Amino acid sequence: MLLERDQDITALLTSTRRIALVGASSKPERASNQIFAFLLGQGYEVIPVNPGLAGQTLHDVPVVASLAEIEGEIDMVDIFRNSAAAGDTVDEAIAVGAGSVWMQLGVINEAAAGRAVEAGLQVVMDRCPKIEIPRLGLLKRPHGG
Repeated sequence: MLLERDQDITALLTSTRRIALVGASSKPERASNQIFAFLLGQGYEVIPVNPGLAGQTLHDVPVVASLAEIEGEIDMVDIFRNSAAAGDTVDEAIAVGAGSVWMQLGVINEAAAGRAVEAGLQVVMDRCPKIEIPRLGLLKRPHGG
């Protein structure tokens, strides 16, 4: 199902525990790096995926080369790739049985979204969880605050 209503996106974000972040960057100025840190701070388990950085760690988490290397269930695949390349990542998400795919701001691939929906995945497209979480009132308070 393509999620566009606030209540559907809220339900997805509150039920998600484990996120594979495809296109993770080691550069602190990159959005993928900042959103990775934000999601960790929100209590999600985040697994960085980047074949060029595989074997390294980002934010103290080991980087894997592909979704297929992740053991266990993946609730969400957060995609930081261009719209054309997102299609391959969506196909990988379907293949590994992920629960949902989230295409970041500016990432729009209607054909891939259609394949994911047809395979039973929930899909969010052209949105950012770092924007949606506070907007929807889901921001976790820092400890001790």
